[in-house]
Amino acid sequence: FFMQTSEMLRKMCMRNLVRKYCQGLTAERKGQLQQKVVTSAVFSGKKEGYLESLSQPFLETRLKENDLNPKVLQLIRGENIKYVTPVIKYDRNGFKARERLLVLTQSSAYVVEMAKIKQKIEYSTLKGISTSNLSDGIVVIHVPEDNKQKGDVILQCEHIFEVVTKLCILANKQSVVKVVKGSLRFRVGSGKEGTMVFTVGPEPQVFKDKTGQLTVV
Repeated sequence: FFMQTSEMLRKMCMRNLVRKYCQGLTAERKGQLQQKVVTSAVFSGKKEGYLESLSQPFLETRLKENDLNPKVLQLIRGENIKYVTPVIKYDRNGFKARERLLVLTQSSAYVVEMAKIKQKIEYSTLKGISTSNLSDGIVVIHVPEDNKQKGDVILQCEHIFEVVTKLCILANKQSVVKVVKGSLRFRVGSGKEGTMVFTVGPEPQVFKDKTGQLTVV
């Protein structure tokens, strides 16, 4: 009886401590924890660098709204901008690297070049999000095969865990995130597909190999 009472009191004490901790959390800290829970569900035990990312708080955004070109702001007016970050976009055919911005609103993801919107992906149409199990920052946003889309979006992000977490939370599509090993297929457009190969080497690089594949080291 004494042991049962002791165990009951211990559980009650623990619940009380947890309750006090939760009540004392700021809105910012609570948001951080909620995001990190999603990151854990998506990446824990799957992608290199995940453990090191645990101690790094996610920023609300990497660039502010007023850092965007006024023409871009005019084009996406009425949408609540949630997150902006610099990215490198790779062309789907020649794989040339282009400096771009990734803008995430409440309803869509935009790939932006200066004053132009190069591609818009509505979250409702987003088919998948792929990244590798290695320590690279590549993420592929898979889109439907229709006349509105040129093909899947290949991006390189400095803060890969933050970007993918923000994207899948805003799109409410955590279940479509895949962490792949070895290679992945992506849609180029007009029914064509390309291949991306992930490998390990002495220094990071992204290039088109002799077979025409995009190789990420």
